[in-house]
Amino acid sequence: MTGREVLVAPARMERWVQNFVVRHGETELAAVDGHLTGRAEDGSSFEARLPFATSYDGPADAAAFAASYRAPARWGVLLVRKGGFAIARLRGEEIVESKVGQRHVQGRTKAGGQSQQRFSRRRDNQARAAYEAAAGHAERILTETLTALVCGGDRTAVEQVLQDPRLRHLTEVRVDPWLPVPDPRRGILEQAVVDACSIAVTVTDPD
Repeated sequence: MTGREVLVAPARMERWVQNFVVRHGETELAAVDGHLTGRAEDGSSFEARLPFATSYDGPADAAAFAASYRAPARWGVLLVRKGGFAIARLRGEEIVESKVGQRHVQGRTKAGGQSQQRFSRRRDNQARAAYEAAAGHAERILTETLTALVCGGDRTAVEQVLQDPRLRHLTEVRVDPWLPVPDPRRGILEQAVVDACSIAVTVTDPD
């Protein structure tokens, strides 16, 4: 069996299930462990999970499943890579405050010996400064008590930022999905908000 994951906006979930039935044949829906599942007559199946680790306990119906989604009243997005960061505080699906920043971090070099060591130290210092800048803005923007934090970018970079003592409380509200974004820009941040508010659907097809 081979699986793939797609993100579906809640408003499109009912149509997505209808299209799944057209492609794979009659499909039996079920509400299992807080998720909506479907198994088609050709052996294909899907499992749909609501955003922000929300558990679903309603009927086995795509429209009802999608309608049960509510964005948190207070949540945040933290995207970090060595070359930049993007941070947002949201109410529902509205960005209330945000900051996008870029920091210069040198690329790798083929030089060896002491030159390589000096270069590595300089690069590490630049990355550390970038993470400190991201942490400072995160502390300012993510000030309210949040119920969820969605992260993305480079995992090591995000962990470095969240190790800041001012932000450690945010680790308690981190939720999936992880967003594998490129260097954050304003457009990347806006798309990250859309993705965080989407239903994650894992589709499995028979080999």
